[in-house]
Amino acid sequence: MSSILVIGGDRLGNIIEFLQEKGFHEIHHVTGRKSSQTGVKIPTGTHMILVLTDYVNHNLAKTVKSQAKDRELPILFCKRSCSAIAKAFHLTA
Repeated sequence: MSSILVIGGDRLGNIIEFLQEKGFHEIHHVTGRKSSQTGVKIPTGTHMILVLTDYVNHNLAKTVKSQAKDRELPILFCKRSCSAIAKAFHLTA
């Protein structure tokens, strides 16, 4: 895997380093706070989607979930912390 789309969170901080350690070289980020972002399209070549549930517009999460299902992409939902993300990755492995 080399490309991930992160939805939610105003800034990612050390989550970027964590994802790079997991093998993601290309990290796309959408803050997901504004209702105008609900029309976001999943970039071509994305291998996984990570939704940070505590910092995202609910309509955006629903839209991205639908797009991921249509494209058969794995999607993880978790809180914005490295430990929560690590746990979500561990559960999918």
